[in-house]
Amino acid sequence: MVGRLFRWLLYLVLGWLVFSLGTVLLLRWVDPPTSAFMLREQVGAWWAQDDKFVLSQRWVDWEQIAAPMKVAVIASEDQMFPEHNGFDLQQINKALEQRERGRRSRGASTISQQVAKNLFLWPSRSWMRKGLEAFYTVLIEWLWPKQRILEVYLNIAEFGTGTFGVGAASETFFRKPAARLSSYDAALLATVLPSPKRMRVSKPSRYMKARQQQIMTQMRMLGGSALIKKLE
Repeated sequence: MVGRLFRWLLYLVLGWLVFSLGTVLLLRWVDPPTSAFMLREQVGAWWAQDDKFVLSQRWVDWEQIAAPMKVAVIASEDQMFPEHNGFDLQQINKALEQRERGRRSRGASTISQQVAKNLFLWPSRSWMRKGLEAFYTVLIEWLWPKQRILEVYLNIAEFGTGTFGVGAASETFFRKPAARLSSYDAALLATVLPSPKRMRVSKPSRYMKARQQQIMTQMRMLGGSALIKKLE
């Protein structure tokens, strides 16, 4: 009885591993129609019977996203993105040191980790979720080129309540396609990524304006469009 249960458990785990591997591999070429975070928002609105909630997301291919937008999210979220293998160990150590000193840490999640979390998982600080995030991050870094990782991130990141992806964000906040976003626009969009429900692109706070200028400075220091060419 115990042996049979163990075999079924083993088959279940192997089946999940094969399914996860196949799904991540497929999404290297197939654009994801939704994400775990988008589904969560839709289910939450349905559960709350919020008839006013509208989820806006429109996929934009890599070539149709302005270079400043690509540079802005790297400058804001993960400056070591072109070099690391999914985990920025230096930032992780820095975050741990800040927590030990009782300081608030902004976090050390890379763009690859955020893609794994937003696409497949749920918001939580549990060890189980962190473990799954690491697993999917390894798969994504192994099976996708850096360009694909950034393309998917830009299309599933939340830029405001119900506004997902740079395609919807550029149309909603700037009334222009993602291909025409300026460095100023891109840096402002990047400021909300840590907390898209609290910060508003349409009404930037003093902190957001200061952060926008910081991001624009970092974009120039990273080399602008030359940085993106390394990913292509």
